[in-house]
Parts: sequence; C-alpha cells; structure tokens
Amino acid sequence: MAEAADTPGMTPSPARSPARRWLRRAGALLAGAPLLAGLLQLSAPAAQAAGPASAKEASDTGTVAVAVDSLSPGAPTDGDTLTVSGTVTNNGKQAVTGAHVNLRVGSALTTRSAIDGVAKHPDALTGDDGSEVGGKYAATFAKLTPGVAEHFSISVPVGKLDLGDEGVYPLGVAVSGETAAQQWDQVLGVQRTFLPWQPEEADTPTRTTVLWPLVSTVHMTAETGSDAQQTPVFLNDDLAKELAPGGRLEQMLSLGRELDVTWVIDPDLLASVDAMTGSYRIRGDGDTTTAGTHQAIAKQWLDDLQDAVLGKEVVALPFADPDLASLAHNGTGVAGSLSQLKEATDVAATTVETVLHVTPSTDFAWPVDGAVDPSIVKVATSAGADKVIARGDSLTETGDLTYTPSAARPIGGGTTAVVADARLSTAFEDDLTKASASTLAVQEFLAQSLALNQQTGKQRSVVVAPQRMPTAVQARAMAQAVTLLQGGTWSQPQQLAAAAKAKPDPGATTKVPSKSAYPSSLRKQELPRSAFEQIAYTQDRLDNFKVILANEARVVTPFGRAMNRETSTSWRGRNTAANTFRQSVQAYLDTLTGQVKLIDKSETKLSGRSATIPVTVQNNLVQGVDHLILRLTSTNPTRLEISDDAWAEQRVTVSGGHTSTVKFTTSANVNGQTRVIAQLYTEDGQKYGNEVAFDVRVTEITATVMLVIGGGVLLLVLAGFRMYTQRKRAAARGAEETEETEEAEGSEEDGEDGADGAPEAAEPADGPERAADPESRPEGDSGAPPGAAGPQQPSDGTPDTAVESADPSGTGERVDR
Repeated sequence: MAEAADTPGMTPSPARSPARRWLRRAGALLAGAPLLAGLLQLSAPAAQAAGPASAKEASDTGTVAVAVDSLSPGAPTDGDTLTVSGTVTNNGKQAVTGAHVNLRVGSALTTRSAIDGVAKHPDALTGDDGSEVGGKYAATFAKLTPGVAEHFSISVPVGKLDLGDEGVYPLGVAVSGETAAQQWDQVLGVQRTFLPWQPEEADTPTRTTVLWPLVSTVHMTAETGSDAQQTPVFLNDDLAKELAPGGRLEQMLSLGRELDVTWVIDPDLLASVDAMTGSYRIRGDGDTTTAGTHQAIAKQWLDDLQDAVLGKEVVALPFADPDLASLAHNGTGVAGSLSQLKEATDVAATTVETVLHVTPSTDFAWPVDGAVDPSIVKVATSAGADKVIARGDSLTETGDLTYTPSAARPIGGGTTAVVADARLSTAFEDDLTKASASTLAVQEFLAQSLALNQQTGKQRSVVVAPQRMPTAVQARAMAQAVTLLQGGTWSQPQQLAAAAKAKPDPGATTKVPSKSAYPSSLRKQELPRSAFEQIAYTQDRLDNFKVILANEARVVTPFGRAMNRETSTSWRGRNTAANTFRQSVQAYLDTLTGQVKLIDKSETKLSGRSATIPVTVQNNLVQGVDHLILRLTSTNPTRLEISDDAWAEQRVTVSGGHTSTVKFTTSANVNGQTRVIAQLYTEDGQKYGNEVAFDVRVTEITATVMLVIGGGVLLLVLAGFRMYTQRKRAAARGAEETEETEEAEGSEEDGEDGADGAPEAAEPADGPERAADPESRPEGDSGAPPGAAGPQQPSDGTPDTAVESADPSGTGERVDR
C-alpha cells in the first residue's frame, strides 16, 4: 500500500477516498445486512487500490533499501559522465520481480534550508523526485530475494539529466518492481542525494578556509624515569595506533598534506610524539611499566608532518587544548586557574617551533564546538588571543540578512569572532563507516557550499571548523569533500588569518549570546569546579616542593605539562577517566615529596643537664635538596631547653640518595620526660612533609654520684703523676752512672800519680751524698767494693766484673744478684 502512493492514478490517501466516505454514510443510514455486505464487496477493489493507511505510512521508507556507495564526479561539469554505484537490499518478506534502479532529478533547490529538508529524510517515499532518466540508463534485476544485497552501477552523460541553470539538484536513486501481493510496478525504495551543478567558474567564488585539526587525547603521565634523560611514561600505547599506517592521525596527516588547509595543532600532541621517538615506557598494572617499541613510527610521522606544514599556515592551540568553556564557567573562581591557561599559551609556540621548525600563530582561541558566551570570550582572550573561533549555530544571525555573511565579526574589546559555518562544519560528524553515509555527507557538503555561493554576488570569506578529533573514516570523507571543493568552480582556498582580517558584513550579528544561551548538552560535559580545585592544590604542593630542589626544572616541567593536560578538552564526556588522571598526578607528586623526610626517632635519654640531640633528614631523590630549615621544638621548655630557648632551627642540605644528621644542643632543668617535635620548613616558612615527634627522658645526676666520679678521676690523676715522677728519677740515675763510669776511665789513663801524688779513690755507686756520709753506709761497710780485703791499691789486679750498684734497679732494668 505504501508503494501505491508513488504510482500515477492511485489515490494518495484512503482517508480521503470517496468510496470510503460513501461507505460511512451508507453504514449510518442502512441497517440491512445484505445491502451492507454488498456495499462492502463493492468497496473492496477500491480498498485494494488505495495507498498507505496514514500520512505516517506515506513517509516511511520502502521495503527495499537503496545505498549509494559512490557518486562520481561529485560536482560534474559539461561533458562529464555521472556514475552512481551502490546496492539494493530487499528487506521485505516477498521477492521483488521486474526490479529496476533508475535516477531521478528533481527541481533545483534554491535555499540552504531546502537542502536541509531533503537531507533530513533521504529515504522517505514521499516527495517529488522528478521523472526517471529513461532509456538504457537503468539497472535491472529479474528478482530481488529477501535479505540479499544486489550491486548496481549506472552511468549516464550529464547532458541526459536535463539540468538547467547552475544550482543544487536533488538526485534520487529509486528502485521499482512488484511483489506477489502487489502486482504492479511501484517504487519500493529510494535514496536521495545532491548534485551540485556549476559548469562554469563563478563570478565571485567563495573564499573558503578549512581548518585541519591535529588533536588527540591525553597520552603522557607526569611520571619520568630517574635517569638523566628522564624517560617519559605513557598512559597506554594508543598513540602508536593512531600514528601507525591507517590510524587516525596518520590518515589526517597523509590526507591533509594534499590539501590547501590551515593546520590547527595541539602542541601536546607534538610533545608526546616527540617523546616517543626516544626511549619511553608504558604504564602497566600497579607500579609496573614496560618499554615502548614504536620509536620508528613516531619519527616517521613527525618527519612527514614537518614536510606537510612547510610553507603552510599553522595555528597552535594552548598546550593540551584546554577546555575554555569549563574554565570560564567553573574555574575562574579558583585561584591560579587562569595562570594555568596563560602558561599553556606561552609554551605552545615554543613547542611547535622546537618540533616542527615553523612559527605558528597563537592568536586564535577555539572553544568546544565554537559555542561562546561573554565569559568564554573573556577567558579565551585573557591569555593573549584576540580572535575566537565561534560557530554560526552559537553566534546566530538575528538581522535581516538574506545570505550567510563573512566569518569575521568584531565583538568588542578589540576581539574578532571568526564564525565558522555551522552546516559545513558539522557535515562529517555522523557515523560514516558505511560508504553510503560517507557519500551522502560529501554531496551534502558540496551542495551547501554551492548554495551559499549563489546566495549573493558579494565576495565572502567562509570558515569550515570540523570536529576536533574526526575518525579515520570521517577524515577521508572530509578530504574527499575538500578536494572536490578546491577543484570546483565556485570556491577558492584562503588562510585563517586572511579570513579574520576580511571586511565584516555591516548587517552581520556581533552580539555574543548570553551565558544562559550556552547549550545544556555541552554544559553537562564540562569539568566541575572540584577539578580546578584539585589542580590548584597540586600546584600549591608543587610550588612548595620545587623551592628545595637543586634542579627544579626536572620536576616543574613534567608536572606543569601534566596539569595543563588535566584541563584538556579531550576529557569531555569522560569524567571518570579525567578524575583518575588528576588523582594519579597528585599521587605521584606526593610520592616525590615524600622522598625527602625526617627519619623517625624512638625515645631519647639524657643523663645530664646538657647534651645534643641528633635528627636525621633522608633524601631519596636523584637530585640534591637545599633551602630546607629543620626546626626542633620542645613542648616543655621549662624542663628541656633547646639552644637556650623553646626551639631552634638549622639549615639542611642533602645530596641525592643520601642522609644528613643535624645536632641540636639541649639543656635540662628538671628531671622527667619531654615531648620534642622535629619539622622541616621551606625558607619562606611553609611546612614541608610530616613532623616527627619523640620523647626525651632527662635524668639529673646527684651530688654523691658526682663525688664518687670526681674521686675516681682524682685517683687516676695522682697515679699518673706518680708513674711520671718514678720514670723521671730512674732516668736521672741512669745519667749519673754513665758520668761516673767515664770519670773512672779517665783516672786510669792519667797514671799512678794524681794531682797530689796519691791515687784518687773511686766514688760509690750511690752517688756523692752517700760517699761523704760514713754513717749512711750499712754496718760493716767500709766503702770498699764487695770481695775486696781493703782499700784497693794500685798494685791490685782489675776485677773480673764491674762494680755492682746497690741502688734499686730502673724500670725494665735487670738486676744482678
């Protein structure tokens, strides 16, 4: 019944059938059953010939699905042959016989909204699709079996399409046939697309700027290795998949290098790929990491990108493509949030120049989907940008313009809104995995572009700002459309900077919509205020940490970039992943700060009124720390003073991987236990790390104990003095004996006569004092040597042994008995 609506001579709707209206009247007036039965029999043929049962059925799709997989050329000119290929699939329960696929060209569409209407219902059976392109330009099938797709291809010279003036023509690809239940030729399915027709160069071609975004999700963590190169750690290996042949970013690069486009690049992507060219690691389960192995892929991609952007316009987004709308709506009330944006903008140009060796423009800000309000514009321009890429469905036209104005709009404060065309920018956002969907998107894009050009003979500048991260399939469709556009007859390429400088249309809207007009669907995806508060907390911890480091850049740089990534636009719609990433950055910073700490102490005992207390600082970082102050505080200074006060502090410097012990002088006034607290501080007075508290037990020494100890010390001193005097006397005696021996030897050499004519008597060994005092000799001692009968005479022989001394022997001296 649905197919009968497109058959000439058939009644379009049963509700309007004269037979049905007469039947209702007859049923109300006549009560005879035989007559009613006869009337029903008479109306049966009319009911069978009627069309769909309702207007809804009339708009439904047919039982045979038509897919247009390719249409070439997409924008034909005189002399071209149009080739349309695709498939037809019988989705009904009955086979279709006598099926044929043909082309139908409708009347030119004169407005962009008319194109929207056709695109909204491309396969509805209702509508004026025009007459068939007759003759041999059709594909026929003897039978279409249910559930089986059949391929078709139709080629027809453009001249046979009876196209009139320049414009956009709806092109219907319809399949007709009959079934066992409905044995007449009828349209069973249709697929509509567009045929842009501009055979000659337009008098005023549209200057079209196409943005080609190279943006990805966050891939790098804040973690780096302890080696000198600071080996980076990646969240996963997904970036390698995007860079590999056939991957999304590889497709964006290989397709974009053949086009005249403006490259819009996130510097974080460049930094991540550049990090992959060297040694890098992939985070695994827990704290484990594995070595990355895709250095060659990353290097090749960067080399190709350097060639692709040579001589082209490059726009650098702030580092990590921060979410301007989230920042404007939820982050400006958090201290430091705008500073993060400024830092991300400042580092953008340096990153692009370092990696790509080109100087990018950093004058453009690009909010999500080009949606703006006053707060977004204010935030976007706070970091230095003076141009905001908006979109036509946000900055909508409210005046009386009958055409789409140029992109540039002055919106006050020296800021220019570059308004991208909404229809062209959103043409490739749907699922284009099927070839038919991609073909329809390309043709609709071309149709909208041509219709825009034909609105007026005035020269205009139009900007196309597609989605930030198109899939590989979407990228291919975009590239196909841009290739056809730039090779067509109604458009010419233009750089973004030139579009921003183009003279604005006087009647174009310049009023930024209010904050309440911001789309709720986008607002739901924003980062919450808590996200910015956590980022601010991390920044405070980093500021407190970096001041103690000998080489702060080793920590500040990776953490600064990680906090930029925490505000990335790529987190939209991924709140759980975004929160996990923020927590991981904070946890890693806590791990690093915890590497510099005080060693726990157990109870300390002091056995006196004064002593020193050692406190140890440990540094497990690979670099040294300085500018730290260690403060030791007594909780009871009356009992225990530290350096004549309640507390004392000393500066601490510790090399990487080492410990340092600091000693504090203490004074005890009273016996007992005192709690002592050790705490590290930065030079500006901020606490660093956790405090260490320990007990100090003081035991006072009594007077008796002091007396005993003093007596013992005195005895030791006296004993030492006695030993010293004994040694001194022994040494003196040894010297005297040596002198006497020498004198005796001298007397013998002088002869028998002395100075007085008599021999000189020998002096006793005890010394002169004993020789002069006879009373000091022992009884029976005559003064002569033992064994001598009397005084020795010159005639006596020499004794066999030396004269033996009677004095005590010296230390270590052997005494003869």
